[in-house]
Amino acid sequence: MLRKVIVLACLGALLACTPEAPPQMRNSDITGADFGRRLALTDHTGKARTLEDFRGQAVILFFGYTACPDVCPTALAKFAATRKQLGDDAARVQVLFVTLDPERDTPAQLAAYVPWFDPSFIGLYGDAAATAAAAREFKIVYTRQASGGLGYVLDHSAGAYVFDPAGRLRLYVRDDAPVDAIVADLKVLLAGR
Repeated sequence: MLRKVIVLACLGALLACTPEAPPQMRNSDITGADFGRRLALTDHTGKARTLEDFRGQAVILFFGYTACPDVCPTALAKFAATRKQLGDDAARVQVLFVTLDPERDTPAQLAAYVPWFDPSFIGLYGDAAATAAAAREFKIVYTRQASGGLGYVLDHSAGAYVFDPAGRLRLYVRDDAPVDAIVADLKVLLAGR
């Protein structure tokens, strides 16, 4: 009998030491990616910003431009709906919108556009060189195309990146990801997993 108790105690101890399986994410888990580590731009209020400024919060990082006719407003509306569904946890999530169009997206333009979706959203900009460097760091592709009414449009990558509160790049969120999948993954990251 004592032998059974000892064996069961040893098995219990072994199971307790077994590392917890990584969480199953609904969006693409890119934990450990060797890119997306640096970002240094200016926010729409004129304040210099880096990713370190948002430690302690989950960060959704999206690249686009304010004259975008479809993908950008849809993404920002989706991220606003995500924050609403998070309830009290929304305060622990920061959405950052990086403009790929510094020629037209002035700080005033970003200040009028980005917070319109949610007052907590922050627009980021830099000159052409800083914009190109940020896009390279995050593997964002964008090209300028002539367009009659707008003068030009930018074809660009449409997904978003998500950082956990420790500042680690964790997820790639495709542009067609549903709100509930983003919410579910953010809850996992906010729980420290």
